[in-house]
Amino acid sequence: MKEYLLFHMIAMTAGFIMDVVIGDPHKLPHPIRAIGKLISFLDKRLYKDVKNSSKVLRGALLFLTVIIVTFLVSAAVLSGAYRLNVYLGIVAEAVMTFYIMAAGSLRNESMKVSKALDKPDINEARQALSMIVGRDTDELDEAAVARAGVETVAENTSDGVIAPLLYTAVLGPVGGFMYKAVNTIDSMLGYRNERYEYFGKTAAVADDIANLIPSRISAVFMILSSFVLMIFSRDFSGPGAASIWARDRYKHKSPNSAQTESVCAGALGLRLGGDSKYGGILVSKPYIGDDIRPVCSGDIKRANILMYATEILCTAVIFTITALIWISR
Repeated sequence: MKEYLLFHMIAMTAGFIMDVVIGDPHKLPHPIRAIGKLISFLDKRLYKDVKNSSKVLRGALLFLTVIIVTFLVSAAVLSGAYRLNVYLGIVAEAVMTFYIMAAGSLRNESMKVSKALDKPDINEARQALSMIVGRDTDELDEAAVARAGVETVAENTSDGVIAPLLYTAVLGPVGGFMYKAVNTIDSMLGYRNERYEYFGKTAAVADDIANLIPSRISAVFMILSSFVLMIFSRDFSGPGAASIWARDRYKHKSPNSAQTESVCAGALGLRLGGDSKYGGILVSKPYIGDDIRPVCSGDIKRANILMYATEILCTAVIFTITALIWISR
């Protein structure tokens, strides 16, 4: 057990570094994309225009199938690698951790939006934004594009960065991949529309449960990071992050999404949220934060800085706790 803790921390460190340096190269095969293909395959075969109760059961079957397959494959890869050779096991765990983490990908894709706005090329910015958000982007102006970019970095700081980090730290990469599977199923099926209102219900509920604690931990670390960053830059406000989080953290249909979004809005002095179109349908959303200043392309970069500061702080705490456990054994 003591040796595994050491191997686990070495692998997590290597995976963290690879994510920061490499990000998410589209040319490399990616397990999360494989999970997405499995979801699409099962979606086409299990969805039927039947009674709502049957849709819920079919959606639950899809969910369980994906989770079980993810567990079996990831566990087989990890245990098989460690059985062959301990060093091979560490390498396998590091690569798996790299695939689980998404900070590098989030930074790269969101900064494409920021750079396009700086050109300025609104069409390129809308196209880049459409790759990372679910809302319609073809009618958004520059401010709306920038605001959406900040929102997706803020929200994904929890479910794309800190939550996978926590699950991987506590349950290993198998737990990390199972979390990513839950998150991916929800991102593909967890919509309140005619097709997925009932078929995707299991996915939506499971994702809310899986993120309930991590989203709040993420918010706390993001607030602490805001206080640290304000020492070095006036662009960030720790008191603003704390106060807006306390006021607006439940201003979302999801019990989790506004946790980090409200912190980011307060830290940067922005008003996020508001109505958005999804598939041509206008969806009403409350505002989060105060309209202290206009949002701009540079706020996407500031949101990424806050995201990385949050990840570094959370990682430092995880490593400290692990080191104390290792020493005590």
